[in-house]
Amino acid sequence: MESNNNSGYFASDFKKILVSEDEIEGIICRIADEINRDYKDKKLLVCGILKGCFIFMSDLIRKIEIPVEITFIKASSYGSSSVSAGAENIKVTVFSELENYKNYNILVVDDILDTGNTLCFLEKYLKDMGFDNINFCTFLDKPERRETDIYVKYIGKQIENEFVVGYGLDFNEKYRNMPFVAALDEKVYD
Repeated sequence: MESNNNSGYFASDFKKILVSEDEIEGIICRIADEINRDYKDKKLLVCGILKGCFIFMSDLIRKIEIPVEITFIKASSYGSSSVSAGAENIKVTVFSELENYKNYNILVVDDILDTGNTLCFLEKYLKDMGFDNINFCTFLDKPERRETDIYVKYIGKQIENEFVVGYGLDFNEKYRNMPFVAALDEKVYD
């Protein structure tokens, strides 16, 4: 595996790189073009799910050419393990006054679509708050892990069922700063 200045220290932790820096750039440009087209002349609130989405969302909104406002929600069904804790264990923290955006289209941005439990929970949560126009955008999609049906309008890339890190995704708060996405070797999290 090729090592660069950001991955040298952790290189032995990765099985393989799944999404390169160049591929990430292409994904972001494609999704931003779709958002620019779909939300032209509409009020748009981009709502990131922390912490994993922060790098993807930052890169994405810089390619969006229409006016947007941003906010964040922290919603997670993961603890310190590599396995989702399930829908009944989802915790949500809101970082802005969402009620001020009721007449906006809301685009929820996440790092990875896994079981679908978090996005289903958030869809219901936002609908209960009075939002009518809700769509989702995820950087990665692991369809093999899906437990619930959820429609995601924008998907960056489908990947196999591997534990992945980098580009905002972590394991125990490590690896978020890698500029690519890599499959983490099982020896690290077993």
